[in-house]
Amino acid sequence: MARTRVRFASLLALSAALALVTGCGNDTGNGSGNDTASKDGKPGHHGGKPVVVVTTTWEGAFAKAAGAEDVKVIVPQSVHHAPDYDPKPSDLAAVGKADFVLYAPFEPYAAKIKDAAGSKAELVEVNLDNDSDKVKGEVARLGKLFGTEAAAAQWTASFDTEYAKLSKDVQGSWPGGKSPAVVSQVFTTWSVKLAGATAVGTYGPEAVTPAQLAELSGKKPALVLDNAHMSTGTVLPDAGAKQVEIVNYPGADLDLLPVYRNAAAELKKAMGGS
Repeated sequence: MARTRVRFASLLALSAALALVTGCGNDTGNGSGNDTASKDGKPGHHGGKPVVVVTTTWEGAFAKAAGAEDVKVIVPQSVHHAPDYDPKPSDLAAVGKADFVLYAPFEPYAAKIKDAAGSKAELVEVNLDNDSDKVKGEVARLGKLFGTEAAAAQWTASFDTEYAKLSKDVQGSWPGGKSPAVVSQVFTTWSVKLAGATAVGTYGPEAVTPAQLAELSGKKPALVLDNAHMSTGTVLPDAGAKQVEIVNYPGADLDLLPVYRNAAAELKKAMGGS
């Protein structure tokens, strides 16, 4: 999980530009200047569907899985180093029209975006962890919050089917039919569970110390599951373990399932499967 840090020193200055774009900041675009209520009477749901702004594609994928259809991502997927990203007036304009702003605890800038834009959106903290149970819990919670419980439940059913298939496929590639011993970065432990592997140690997010290196190498892991977003190179260079890069963030399509498919493919390949 990348510890993203976005530079927002220019946010207050951009607020002036926002005023030119959004007027009062609560205009839904129908010229009335009033918020549109949903059928259940909840304020801020435009046409009954929530407008959601998210900090990254990871939160965006959770929102989409929960049933949100109108999702705006602030930090583009193409930005590999988030602190280099300068927010645009259009970013603040999107926040100004949002019903919900989703962020992760390790991202300190979501509240600043909302404050600078003067938004009345509900700020929602999301637990970004691709552990299957945690994902389903978050999707259900967001679905209830958005009023899209049926869509969230439908996604969860398809996720369960896909996850079971991928997990079975990876476990079918165990070397010699035996669960491999693995060391994982603390934010890739979900992939250990997917593989049905035997966890013998974790490391990070700080750099591995010489003492940790000796301890983890002594576990004789077959695989090291590294975090592609925080990689510092070969983790256990003398342990003889294969290192697998695990990607946490979904793509621009905000589809979470390819994250699991890609992880399964990389794990199967590392285990010697096709």
